[in-house]
This record gives sequence, structure tokens and C-alpha cells, in this order.
Amino acid sequence: MPFNPSTAETGPSELQTLPVLEFLQRQLAGSLATHHRTHMNYPTAVAHTLGFELVAVALGHATLAVQTNIALHGNQQGTVHGGLVAELADAAFGTAHSTRVLAGETFTTIDLKVNFLRPVWNDRLLATAYPVQAGNTVSHYQCDITREDGKLVATAQSVVMTLRGERAVGR
Repeated sequence: MPFNPSTAETGPSELQTLPVLEFLQRQLAGSLATHHRTHMNYPTAVAHTLGFELVAVALGHATLAVQTNIALHGNQQGTVHGGLVAELADAAFGTAHSTRVLAGETFTTIDLKVNFLRPVWNDRLLATAYPVQAGNTVSHYQCDITREDGKLVATAQSVVMTLRGERAVGR
């Protein structure tokens, strides 16, 4: 299912704001109505542009996928550019953490590290992000990026800070 809101369900014309987790779960289930909103921007512009799709979501967890294509995502060696893999991991981290963020809060990445393990060509990548330590303000996440055959392509780690009050304004 593409990482886009479904318009299959019609409902009241009045907007209904949902928590991010419920919004994304309804999206996956195909029950997201046109009047449903969340306080975050979904789909994100970068996820839409790069063709990322949401595969699974739970509190603090997210799995995103992308179909790679050397003609679009290739580097000078003829393999998928590491930046695409890093962005896929970062999008998975952001989606996972956003399920823990309340209205009026936002977050920012403090650190992002990617370890590349094997090359990728034309393949479907899955990025599964999950918390290693979920704190009130600072959380640590791990992301495993695998190819369609299940082999690990890269691992990534991220530290994310939740912003509240004045720090969250305008972000």
C-alpha cells in the first residue's frame, strides 16, 4: 500500500484529528477517511517523493519499504546510493517516534549513524525501526534494513529528542 492517505471511506465533512499511531494504523487498514487528520504531516514530502511506503506500525515501531531502481537511485559504482538507504532509515525512525509524540509536541534527530553491510541493486528494501531505549525526552532507536531475500543491507542507529512547549513551536 503506498504511503498515502486512503480516500476510500467517506464520512462527515467535519475534520477529525487523530493521534499519529491511530492515523497510520487506519491508513494501513484502508479505513482512513478524507476527514481524518493528525497533527504531523503524513505522508511526508520526502517519503512521497522517494516512493517510501508504510508496511507496519505500532507504538514506537515502524517498517517502511522502497523499491530501488539503479536508474533512479544509483551511485557511480552502479549500486544503490547509500544516501537513499540512510533516508529510508531516517524516515522509519521518524515514523516510529512520531507514534509516541502528542499534539503540541514535535521532535528532532540528534544523531544518525548508518553501517553499510552489502550492496543493493534493483530490490525491495525494508527498514524496521524500533526503540532501544524510549525516554521521556531523549530516545535511542535501531533500524535494520533488509533486502527482499531477508539479508541485512545496513543497520542504523538514531538518537531523537522530543520537543515540548516553546521548543516545539514552528517546527
